[in-house]
Amino acid sequence: MNASTKLQDKSDKISELESDLGPDYIPSDTEEFMNEKQLRYFELQLHRWRNEILEESRGTLNQLQDGPIREPDLNDRASSETDWGIELRTRDRQRKLIGKIDAALRRIKEGEYGYCQVTGEPISLARLRARPIATMTLEAQERHERQERISRDD
Repeated sequence: MNASTKLQDKSDKISELESDLGPDYIPSDTEEFMNEKQLRYFELQLHRWRNEILEESRGTLNQLQDGPIREPDLNDRASSETDWGIELRTRDRQRKLIGKIDAALRRIKEGEYGYCQVTGEPISLARLRARPIATMTLEAQERHERQERISRDD
């Protein structure tokens, strides 16, 4: 399967999810937690986010393929190289984010999405809407971060 076929499959998946949900659907606490409609909503959000990141990456790749920085002035060249360094670090963070998005999509398929990996409790819908890749409740995340700070200080 080539890259354009995979891209078309992803676009088809997004279109299918959009048509299932309708334009105004937002998960609500009055519904059963992680019902089929909520799962489709988060799957759609994750697929959109993933595609957005990949589109930005393709733009960066196209710019890199245009050739080396050809600024005649040394200060301009240094500035351009700094900008590229920042851009490449951003792409690296986004590459890692793609892995987290893929893991969240796997959790949806496996029926584990929306539940804290530490406590097993439901993660709030508000937290999942803000950060669809969340794997812990806010309380569990805060405990985890406190423990990390303590271990770093040791």
